[in-house]
Amino acid sequence: MTKKKEGGAGGGGCCQLTSLLSVDERGQMILPKEIREKAGIKAGDKLALVAWEKDGVVCCLTLMKAGELAGMVKEKLGPVLAGLARE
Repeated sequence: MTKKKEGGAGGGGCCQLTSLLSVDERGQMILPKEIREKAGIKAGDKLALVAWEKDGVVCCLTLMKAGELAGMVKEKLGPVLAGLARE
């Protein structure tokens, strides 16, 4: 149930509903092939699950490639850690 949408509300197309997933009795989900291909996700890739909470309840889940998350952390914390090392 993938629905293509060009651009998005602000023209940037950052976030959009691309499909609905079902969870089976073992708690597993399948990412649609189109999404895996577009994201470059292959068998064996590691994904980081980021949970967003509101009032103690998880309201949003985000998946991202573990390597990209590590890169973002390094980019943001690298200068901070370098500054601490100089002190």
